[in-house]
Amino acid sequence: MTVHSQIQVCSEIIWGTLFDLTSLLLIFNQFKCKPSYFNSPPLDVSVAFPQATPASTFPPLASDYYQFDDLLSPEERALRKKVRECMEKKATNLKFFPQYWEKAEFPFQIVPKLGALRISGGTIKGYGCPGLSLTGSAIAMAEVARVMQVAQLLVHSSLAMLTLVRSMIHVNNQHFSLYISSNFWYYFFLSIIALCGSEEQKQKYLPSLAQLKTVACWALTEPDYGSDASSLKTTATKRGVLEGQKRWIGNSLLQMCWLSFQEYYNQPDKRVIKKDSPGLTATKIPNKIGLRIVQNGDILLKKVFVLDEDRLPGVNSFQDTSKVLAVSRVMVAWQPIGISMGVYDMCARYAMNSSPETVWAPLAAFQINQQKLARMLGNIQAMTLVGWRLCKLYEEGKMTPGHASLGKSWITSMARETAARRELLGGNGILAAFCDLEPIYTYEGYYDINSLVTGREITGFARF
Repeated sequence: MTVHSQIQVCSEIIWGTLFDLTSLLLIFNQFKCKPSYFNSPPLDVSVAFPQATPASTFPPLASDYYQFDDLLSPEERALRKKVRECMEKKATNLKFFPQYWEKAEFPFQIVPKLGALRISGGTIKGYGCPGLSLTGSAIAMAEVARVMQVAQLLVHSSLAMLTLVRSMIHVNNQHFSLYISSNFWYYFFLSIIALCGSEEQKQKYLPSLAQLKTVACWALTEPDYGSDASSLKTTATKRGVLEGQKRWIGNSLLQMCWLSFQEYYNQPDKRVIKKDSPGLTATKIPNKIGLRIVQNGDILLKKVFVLDEDRLPGVNSFQDTSKVLAVSRVMVAWQPIGISMGVYDMCARYAMNSSPETVWAPLAAFQINQQKLARMLGNIQAMTLVGWRLCKLYEEGKMTPGHASLGKSWITSMARETAARRELLGGNGILAAFCDLEPIYTYEGYYDINSLVTGREITGFARF
């Protein structure tokens, strides 16, 4: 390269650099001199999206096409109506609710309203619990999920009432199960206290859990093996010292106690662990794209000691835990049913009321949109009937783990397809509510694992 060429290249580099710096200065000045409306607050959602937002008026129920109410008892119909009216009229008045989703914080203002409904505690009788049928508890869960995903609060707290947070772990080559309770994830906790606790423990825990003054959660999942109960690494000694780590534990950051389930000298054993026990820490998991209001956490157990006096006396076998898990899958399956109902109700109202200036009729008048609405509606009828049949099988003592797993996997799969039809809303369909189905599809056993549970039951071959 000649000297002249080198000078020319250097000149081009210098002028290019100056141009880049000039461009950056112009951009900086543009942001420095922002227009007056740059930092203005966003439009109220009821103004920006009046056709479909729950912040204005939640759309009326339009998804019960096969008249599901006819299959319910008078008590169950009354319960469904009560919960629906509460969620539509009171919960949707919380115009600030989308802010909680954005901030990944829980709207504690809704807790007293849920407590007043007396649906927490589900099927447990006495001790301030409602003593509902499983069907009644499930449809109440769906009605809450239809409007907002604080149904997560009810599902996992109720699960903790039954099992106080389950996790299978090994104790010196023996199996050990861990249960956690916190202040909003209660179902397992309450039920396991009702099934396995002493009379004193029932009097101590159940009334406050039923009123949502205390909430519970359950901890199975670990970082390395997920929810594979046969491969978890958390350990405990016969002296009651716990070591290990849990992940994705809902509401683990709230006030809580833990209940451990272990084999103690060849006998099953459960013990309550207090929230502030030395060695127990919980930190929030950030950056979720779904169920953002649910406070999931990482939990570390470092030499956490459990007192012998906190033992639950009524534990007989580890099979009791499997029965509780089967019920949990039924309850979780009703969440996507409720969400799908809400998605359809919103899409149907939007399609009927939206009439762009460029067309002659509402969006609902077009064939392709009618086909999408019909597909959504058909999915909801099928999901509801499968969920209802699962509840009846359980109430009749006929439900198997394969039944529950098939219901959970298939219903969540259909709910994903149903929520995908939010495209009826156009750009307005990119809403937070539709993100919540993804984690529900995943937790309580991923689709493939639940399918294999059913496959094992129908073929006799275990392949997981």
